[in-house]
Amino acid sequence: MFLVIRVRGTTGVIKNIADTLDMLRLNRISHAVLVEENPSFEGMLQKAKDYITWGEVDEELLAAMIAKRGRLPGNVKVTEEYVAENTDYNDIQELAKALINSDVKLADVGIKPVFRLHPPRKGYEDIRLSVNEGGSLGYRGEEINNLAKRML
Repeated sequence: MFLVIRVRGTTGVIKNIADTLDMLRLNRISHAVLVEENPSFEGMLQKAKDYITWGEVDEELLAAMIAKRGRLPGNVKVTEEYVAENTDYNDIQELAKALINSDVKLADVGIKPVFRLHPPRKGYEDIRLSVNEGGSLGYRGEEINNLAKRML
């Protein structure tokens, strides 16, 4: 399971890349979504690599994101009680584990698929360079967890 975060804004985006970002539901800076690791999503990530960063999310961070930034319709926070009553899981930690294993999707349990995060503490590295060049864009593997923690 990949965590994808939009880093750059909307000005001057080529139309087909803007459409790809819309399909990924990344409409604003600092929005994050979870996507599965499959060829069609990986192609979309490669197409939009100049505007986003992504990597493998770990279970602990995903549970923290759901607890702190997860929202239900009506902008209601996700609570342990909601998860226990309305899903097959006892707590948010179990739900995060199921999400990473692709057993369930956020929409299946009624949680909005987009996490609205803060800009990162200490800022992005450089929003015009790839991770390999010392910037913030593109695939960053496990390092996505450090960025997302700074954004919670």
